[in-house]
Amino acid sequence: MQSTMQDVQLNINMIFRHGLSTYADSRVITCEADGARIGTYREVADHAAQLAHALAELGVGESDRVGTFCWNNQEHVEAYFAIPCMGAVLHTLNIRLFPEDLSYVINHAEDKVILVDDTLVPLLARVADQLDTVEHIIVVGAGDASLLDGAKAKVHRYAELLDGRETEYPWPDVDERSAAAMCYTSGTTGRPKGVVYSHRSSVLHALGVASGNAIAISERDRILSIVPMFHANAWGLPHVGWFMGADFVMPDRFLQAEPLCRIIREYRPTISGAVPTIWNEVLRYADDKKVDFSSFRTVLCGGSAVPRSLMEAFEERYDLEILQGWGMTETSPLGSLARPPKGTPEGEQMEWRVKTGRILPGIELRIVDDEGNVLARDGKAVGEIEARGVWVTGSYYKNEDPGKFHDGWLRTGDVGSIDAKGFVQITDRAKDVIKSGGEWISSVDLENQLMGHPKVREAAVVGVPDERWDERPLACVVADDGVSAEELRQYLAERVAKWWLPERWTFIEEVPKTSVGKFDKKVLRARYGDGDLKVETLG
Repeated sequence: MQSTMQDVQLNINMIFRHGLSTYADSRVITCEADGARIGTYREVADHAAQLAHALAELGVGESDRVGTFCWNNQEHVEAYFAIPCMGAVLHTLNIRLFPEDLSYVINHAEDKVILVDDTLVPLLARVADQLDTVEHIIVVGAGDASLLDGAKAKVHRYAELLDGRETEYPWPDVDERSAAAMCYTSGTTGRPKGVVYSHRSSVLHALGVASGNAIAISERDRILSIVPMFHANAWGLPHVGWFMGADFVMPDRFLQAEPLCRIIREYRPTISGAVPTIWNEVLRYADDKKVDFSSFRTVLCGGSAVPRSLMEAFEERYDLEILQGWGMTETSPLGSLARPPKGTPEGEQMEWRVKTGRILPGIELRIVDDEGNVLARDGKAVGEIEARGVWVTGSYYKNEDPGKFHDGWLRTGDVGSIDAKGFVQITDRAKDVIKSGGEWISSVDLENQLMGHPKVREAAVVGVPDERWDERPLACVVADDGVSAEELRQYLAERVAKWWLPERWTFIEEVPKTSVGKFDKKVLRARYGDGDLKVETLG
């Protein structure tokens, strides 16, 4: 028996139409050095239509890839809708990739056109002569673009290209299973791999993020979109925000603590999202300047484990809730959020909030052992976490690295447990877990405990060879002057098992990070192996 329901395509065109027709006066605010540009949804949609006309004239057709090498700003929002809604594929390019990886992903995806902000022209220019498929480069802004003079592609100006074009476009009813956007992983274990999102997965992800168990976004919200738009579709915030009619505050290139706090003061956002490093910097600045965070109802934090000390500091000093989330480029990205279960007493809320998160509707997670056997959801059994769901990728672009998929499930590479309430606790990455004398030590737990010390800014723990125990933890710490390894070891001794305590310590200026802000532990392991770290050994 078939249903009587209408068969309506779940595509980004649906998101675009609804936001425009229902919330035309909602705003996109782009912060600049001397103020802000403000565009209504109506104006953004007009520009999106003009961009679609321009791209079509440049030869962009169905399934052609259009790259964006841009900050979070209004023009990037225009591209977010114009490109997939015309049937092409949006390819958000990570502005922090090394040149060899940047040229690789552009050529691998076969981008035909690239949009680039004028302030980012020098970064793109480094690889412009290596781009085999790019026919046109469109520069956003009036800044100097002379570094692209030697590019094989023809260079245009965004404003000139759009000027005078029609503000209506015959948007097609794009098939929901066709490609809408693509994003490459950060390449921490080899070459970046492409994830291709469908229109259907993007709509369902937006609805999932908007749900009450997630963020419950509405037109009454103002989203400060700090997480880069090249990082897994900015965690879905552009799509869900437009769908629900929220205002956007786009920080463009002003991502340091001082301008972010100024933006918070001036535009009073209700929701934001960024990696822990950003919020650590904001907290340190705010403690000196007494910043008012009262407009926020929640702040998302993810990309790496969120230290308990960070959440407690914001709550105690500013009554601000930091909501921990987990996900991957491969999961669109949202997979879980750490909201405490109903009935949790006030004094026990934090015990749930420090967990990796509770599985969201639309996602399934399970843990498996080394042989692929499914383990119990009892909060005790530990194994690799696997994922499947309506916004989880089933393969990589061009079917690369098929070993990352097992029996229809994505192998996340995260190791942890799941309890009967659906709460996930990641204890490590599979490649980072430390096996000492046959027993496992969680580098994530050690890092979070260390970052609870008031003089520690950042801490990364990696496993290094040990003659007696095969492997032992090395603590790599960024700390204020005057703190010693012995002091930190004593601090840890009150919080973790004695046999977890690192003997080896090194103080560094900064923890190396990947292009999306995660700790890059392979760099620390390599520096240790090369003898490039000054290591103190405690008895």
